[in-house]
Amino acid sequence: MSRKRPPGLPTRPPGRSPSWSRSTPLRRASLLTAAVTLAAAALAGSAGDAAADPAPGAPGANAFWNEPHVQGFADALSAQSKVWYTLGDGELQNVFYPQVDTPDTFGLQYYVTDGSSFTDSEVANTSHAVSLVDPTSLEWQQTNTASNGKYKITKTYVADPARSVVLVRTTFQNLSSAPLSLYAQYDPALGNDGMGNTGATDSGTGDLTAANGSVASALAASTGFTASSTGYAGTASDGANELTSGHQLSTPGQTAPTAGHIAQTARIPVAASGSTTFTLALAFGSSTSAAVSDATASLGAGFDTAESGFQSGWHNWLGGLNAPPASVTSDSKLKQQYEVSLMEVKADEDKTHVGGFVAAPLTPWGGSVSADSAGAHGYHLVWTRDEYQMATALLAAGDTTDANDALTYVLDYEETSSGYVKQNSWLDGTQEWGGVQEDQVAFPIVLAYQLGRTDATTWSKVKLLADYIVSNGPATGQERWEENGGYSPSTMAAEVAGLVCAAQIATANGDSSEAATYLAKADAIQSAVDSDTYTTTGPIAGGSYYVRITPNGNPNNGDTVSVANGGGTYDERAVVDQGFLELSRLGVKPASSPQIGNSLAAIDATIKTVVPGYGTYWGRYNHDGYGETASGGDYTGAGVGRPWPVLSGERGEYDVQTGDLTGAQAMLTSMANAANSGYQISEQIWPGASADGFTQGQPDNSATPLMWTMAQYVRLAIDISAGKTVETPAVVAQRYANGSPPNQVSVTFDENATTSWGQNVFVVGSVPALGSWDPAKSVPLSSASYPVWSGTVSLPANTAVQYKYIKKNPDGSVTWESDPNRSYTTGASGSVTLNDTWR
Repeated sequence: MSRKRPPGLPTRPPGRSPSWSRSTPLRRASLLTAAVTLAAAALAGSAGDAAADPAPGAPGANAFWNEPHVQGFADALSAQSKVWYTLGDGELQNVFYPQVDTPDTFGLQYYVTDGSSFTDSEVANTSHAVSLVDPTSLEWQQTNTASNGKYKITKTYVADPARSVVLVRTTFQNLSSAPLSLYAQYDPALGNDGMGNTGATDSGTGDLTAANGSVASALAASTGFTASSTGYAGTASDGANELTSGHQLSTPGQTAPTAGHIAQTARIPVAASGSTTFTLALAFGSSTSAAVSDATASLGAGFDTAESGFQSGWHNWLGGLNAPPASVTSDSKLKQQYEVSLMEVKADEDKTHVGGFVAAPLTPWGGSVSADSAGAHGYHLVWTRDEYQMATALLAAGDTTDANDALTYVLDYEETSSGYVKQNSWLDGTQEWGGVQEDQVAFPIVLAYQLGRTDATTWSKVKLLADYIVSNGPATGQERWEENGGYSPSTMAAEVAGLVCAAQIATANGDSSEAATYLAKADAIQSAVDSDTYTTTGPIAGGSYYVRITPNGNPNNGDTVSVANGGGTYDERAVVDQGFLELSRLGVKPASSPQIGNSLAAIDATIKTVVPGYGTYWGRYNHDGYGETASGGDYTGAGVGRPWPVLSGERGEYDVQTGDLTGAQAMLTSMANAANSGYQISEQIWPGASADGFTQGQPDNSATPLMWTMAQYVRLAIDISAGKTVETPAVVAQRYANGSPPNQVSVTFDENATTSWGQNVFVVGSVPALGSWDPAKSVPLSSASYPVWSGTVSLPANTAVQYKYIKKNPDGSVTWESDPNRSYTTGASGSVTLNDTWR
């Protein structure tokens, strides 16, 4: 895999060690500990006698994140413990505190030296294995075996349910014939900031402490440290450099009083031969004294106590859910994947902002992403779309509490007073990007319907969302891949589903007028999906299929689409994705729709990949540039998009809808096969032959895990056993069971009207589908065939309708065409085009 840091920087920059003295209390001291301490001191020579000094080299080397290789993610299920952590490459990678959107570390690993001829780091010089100690809790264990055969390190991780402390029970086995020294190497990045940290040794306990503003950490050991030090990463004061070059800490006792990229090192007393078992505590708090106090308390209570509470929390939560579905119970691998996926989705929830779930606890291609200052986010943000996927998986598994909390969080933090939903945000609701994505406006409404949330408070929030879609849909500023605006079948599917669900909630609150408006708009969008996004003149697989997106709602006129991330510019008909499956998954079109069948042939001809021995996968869309470079280098803003396992899950849900449970089971297996050894399913996988440090069919350096993918695995497993897609809103599927709105006529309004720059033409009329004469709810017409402005609306059958055309001006004013009102009486069924000219 690619390096954890750019060339020229150490793999894991460590720090220094001040000497241990008899005034420094050892935790849980014993005769064995004292003997081990003497052996370690003998190896360390006279380094322990040096005086403490400020470390040179501030502020240290540039900092980079290190997160892509996650093999385990966990937290304790208690409100008192506000730490989350990831494991990978044989080390503890990132710890998050006090929220799951705030990373605080670069890593924690061990260094081993014989004091004279070699120094190893766990990351670089051992083979790594990861496993679950308990299959029904997220208790991970790493086993690192030295490449030179001289030692073995086994580490078991739990978060203390009573405190914000990560405990690491460690067994160090000396397999050589000579004494070895063991050092803990910890790299703080407190407050999501790699360059703002200071560090020292606590005078009372000998713990290593670090601070950055209101966030602090303490590293302690049950044995106590025989030496500890803080230096600046990548400089002469970096303990890793000293150990690597001289096999000893030559300047122990250093502190790092100037804020920068610091590294902390501590020597742990181990036996001269055989095994030594001890516990590390990495504690976090609002001050160094608070962190030290919690580290002391956790070590005092003992690892076994924390482990018992940690496991009980997970067992109790899982015990309150539905039993694993039959689709996974006959295969131990599929079942373990189900349980890990479900637990990690739950673990992703924040505890300060309950119901908030970030997209992933990592930064894709983090080894190339600067961590020099606070604010970089990676996927440590809330996207409502991803939150919806996680909430529906939890709901399907029987966790109604967390699904309800997720909806409440979105309505309180992501929805704005206008009904617009933020593209993404930090957990406290602070918006990061400013795009408009209509599917993210619609999904909370669907979730509210699925949860049966019809109370007045929820209705007031849902009304804002639905009104926003009525006023702004079906065009979207960005579709689900967040890169292009226009008319997208996936977005239109979400809009239709959201509006139909909103009508149900409106009816439950006695608002029949709004319900009628929402249904009319939903029917209009549903009727227009094919005319707006289904090409019949395309260059792929027979020429008829849904395009990924069309800028102007005319999928046959050859408008150009610029693909982000260096993908190039193409005819809209030449770019396809699998987003049209949202139409059947959300109940907007039957799975038997011939348009969907034709579109499957198009994506299978362009973005389908079969990886031998693993399964079948699809990319986001053809020409995608979001991924590693062609040679496997980290994504630079341009690259090559590769297969996404989540899309195998989406295809599996379609298979469920068509009754092909064998095909759906194959997609479930494809997803499980794409997971790494820690059951983490990634955003993307490496599809070709193993090369450039990647293994075919396994995660690349994008997001591993992606919580959307983990949630999709859970939901597909449940769908297969249920024989249906449990997420599909029944009210939507019932309304469009025959492929079109009930008792509706499809009316296309073609208005010949010249306009000035910035003017747009709308149709408004006497029925809710035409806005009930409210210009704010009028139907926008497309200028793709200018001067003819066109749009298709579903109108009630056998109904007399009056309407007019209006022009909306750049300043927001409205120009109405002259009287009288136009009139048309719809028939019993079918479709019609009205050809009019502005007057």
